[in-house]
Amino acid sequence: MKSKLLTASLLASALFAGLGMAPAMAQGNNHTPGIDQSQQAISARIQQGLASGHITPSEAQALYQRDREIEAREMRYKANGSTNPQERQQLRADLGALSADVERMMTNNVYNAPPVAGGNTNTNGIDRLEYKISQRIDEGVRTGRITQREARRLYSRERVIERHEQAFKADGVVTQQERRQLRNELTALRDQVERMMRNDRRNGRG
Repeated sequence: MKSKLLTASLLASALFAGLGMAPAMAQGNNHTPGIDQSQQAISARIQQGLASGHITPSEAQALYQRDREIEAREMRYKANGSTNPQERQQLRADLGALSADVERMMTNNVYNAPPVAGGNTNTNGIDRLEYKISQRIDEGVRTGRITQREARRLYSRERVIERHEQAFKADGVVTQQERRQLRNELTALRDQVERMMRNDRRNGRG
């Protein structure tokens, strides 16, 4: 009788360990809903900053790059089936720093005063072009067609254009002439980026 009870007890323990504890452990140690929610909130806040003009396209590109790096680190931590407390703490710290930077941009941008009544400061088309250029530069760096030094120069030119845009918006209206100037500057920058993407033969690549 004792032998049967012992056998049943061992089987129950094995079943509990195999079907209960192991999945619970995997779920408990590898489940990061709080971290994932923070990432979603930060992405939404960056989008809000882009829409309101508090965050420029090149700034958003840099912020999204940091967010992707944190997400990649999270996936590496999860690769072995669990994330330990130190890893979770590191992810929260990284996300906290990123969130703080986003909020500083949202509160410290001096160019976002309310527009003058009846004024036209909508530059969505220009902003989309800026964002596409930033994405293209980022793609060039990833593929090796654009070096880090070249990318810094390109982003510097883009920031100059963004400062022109914000200065044009300061009086509550962006005139057709100002819009034309911004498009011309961005078109020249885009053309330079595309030349770099097509003509990368310096190191025998392509």
